[in-house]
Amino acid sequence: MKTYEGAVVSCDRENHLYRYLVEDRGRILHVGDDLPPEYAGSPRVVLGGRSLLPCFGDTHLHFASYALFNAGLDVRSAGSLTEMGERIRQFTLKNTDKIVMGFGASTHSVEEKRLISRSELDKACPDRAVFIVKYDGHACIVNSKMISLLPKTVKALRGYHDDSGEMNQEAFFAVTDFVTKKISPLKTIRNMLLAADALAEKGIGMMHTVSGVGFPLDMDVAMETLLGKGLATGFQTRVFFQTMDVDKVKKRNLPRVGGCFATALDGCFGSEDAALRQPYANAPGNRGILFYRDEEVIEFAKKANREGLQVEMHAIGDAAFDQAVTAIEAALKDCPRKDHRHGIIHACLPSEEGLQKCAELGIQIPLQPAFLMWDLEPTGFLKHVLGERTEKISPLRRMTDMGIVLSGGSDAPCTLPDPIFGIHAACNHYIPEQSVTITEALKMFTYNAAWTTFDERERGSLERGKIADMVILNRNPLEMKPVELLGLKVEELILNGREYSKGQGILSLLARGFLSGGRV
Repeated sequence: MKTYEGAVVSCDRENHLYRYLVEDRGRILHVGDDLPPEYAGSPRVVLGGRSLLPCFGDTHLHFASYALFNAGLDVRSAGSLTEMGERIRQFTLKNTDKIVMGFGASTHSVEEKRLISRSELDKACPDRAVFIVKYDGHACIVNSKMISLLPKTVKALRGYHDDSGEMNQEAFFAVTDFVTKKISPLKTIRNMLLAADALAEKGIGMMHTVSGVGFPLDMDVAMETLLGKGLATGFQTRVFFQTMDVDKVKKRNLPRVGGCFATALDGCFGSEDAALRQPYANAPGNRGILFYRDEEVIEFAKKANREGLQVEMHAIGDAAFDQAVTAIEAALKDCPRKDHRHGIIHACLPSEEGLQKCAELGIQIPLQPAFLMWDLEPTGFLKHVLGERTEKISPLRRMTDMGIVLSGGSDAPCTLPDPIFGIHAACNHYIPEQSVTITEALKMFTYNAAWTTFDERERGSLERGKIADMVILNRNPLEMKPVELLGLKVEELILNGREYSKGQGILSLLARGFLSGGRV
């Protein structure tokens, strides 16, 4: 038994701020402004100027990809293409993998203001295949050695560019599938353990991961399921299978389907293939791309909904957003469900009509506030490609006032999984009137994150009877100004009442994973 005294920020429905919380054997026994006599003698943690909150959740990340790049080559901070090439060269001196994989190429963060090219990758690494994923996770650049390994079928796909080495749209997905088939499962699991520890450092105790990126036999889905059941720390994993094959999801007894890749309805702004209702400001003939016909998306949503699955789909542009709304509406008319919690991921440029439908139908939105302050895709670029529509991106205040449940994620590895940065961004929207309050932003990453996957009865807020998944911050966010929020730091993550412990081994994970009946 342990008593915490100080600023206990509950993040419950009524937004209570308490003075005391008592935890015993992983459960919260008491929260309140007074401490009952029976708990007076328990060991006490005096918070002082610190605060106690529910642990954070990340409601959309690509965990297998994040784990890979977290342990590998990250070129996001390179200031020039010369520097990027040198980083790649230096990395190859230490790394012996047959395919050199990296993440974070952007036209906006380098002085040349363009992507690294096939020829520049050849210069940096002529003897091994190189695969560098663009910062937005929707394109890659490869060298000549990589191209020589690709199946001929890839070269006929939309988005294949032999001269520059850039691959986007269907070609990108195919190249990614090809590369992931070459990754060792044992190495992937080792990287996943390291990545879970990295998430914990940021106060994250639950993640919603989207799986299914081309591993043979969907092994990434199996590995993330194993991870979720096998972690000894209390860290929670909720798996969304990125497929439109509903039968595959049912065979694995997973309750959720969706994400990006096979359930992405469009591309992204960075590649100028997010599907728009009106043309891009810089390209009058381009409205982006819808990857599926309306009928295909509707049929998928109907089947998944009939099977009782929770559905989430990627939609960046307003045309894709409307397609997702239409599909979910059709599914609910076909088979009404009161508490479905279907969602539209990102929803960066939602239409007003679509938002009205979301409010009416109870469609939730897992979004990424960090996109609002994304150096790799700055506001100036968005204004260039979208014009005045930039002012309509992620209208957090409007969506919140409409009663739409918003939850916070990172889309890692696109942005780093850091809830404090996400909270800061949500409270400091570049359109000030679309900012949310600190309390609302905290709940995006706590209560709403748990609610999104039906976990709110056990997690997401500090209430009597719930599991003691908590985080201690260095300050009380409710006493800070929005512009000060980056001063928050995670001091301790507590899961099931115990301080998070790093370093679980693979054998322990495997043993627990195969024997445990834990929820994923």
